[in-house]
Amino acid sequence: MPTIQSTAEIDAASDELFALSQDYDLRLEWDPFLREMRYRDGATEPAVGVRVWVRAKNGLSMEARYITLNPPEQVAITMVEGPRIFRQFSGAWLFKALSPQRTRVTFRYNFTARPQALAPVLEPVMAAVLRRDIEQRLAGLKQSAETTDILQRLPPRARPSSA
Repeated sequence: MPTIQSTAEIDAASDELFALSQDYDLRLEWDPFLREMRYRDGATEPAVGVRVWVRAKNGLSMEARYITLNPPEQVAITMVEGPRIFRQFSGAWLFKALSPQRTRVTFRYNFTARPQALAPVLEPVMAAVLRRDIEQRLAGLKQSAETTDILQRLPPRARPSSA
């Protein structure tokens, strides 16, 4: 199963970046990949077991389920239903505070291609596309956190208690 990841250091607190990564309204402002995101089954916030539906700007959509939620350090999802080219897909955000106002953010994907017989050919191409996606998403998060007022627009309940 291929695993790809990228890391960026961002001048912002880890708890703020974690909250921003999970705020679906604000995320649509900085995430260059996403067109639309919605909670499923009446959920209104992330929690282990909660399902979300996402549509990418390229038109592909996926329903995913939260499998890990450990604020402000880690969040992970796994695909429940999505593009047929993926036999399996999961993603994770990892936030490591380097100082009170600097965070190392790692974005990781794990996936396998379908059909399995073509996986040796498909997976390197898919990995290249997904790596570019991860790098652009991290760049969007970094640019927004460091150069806009987006962190100040987090809802009060999502803001760090020290703010």
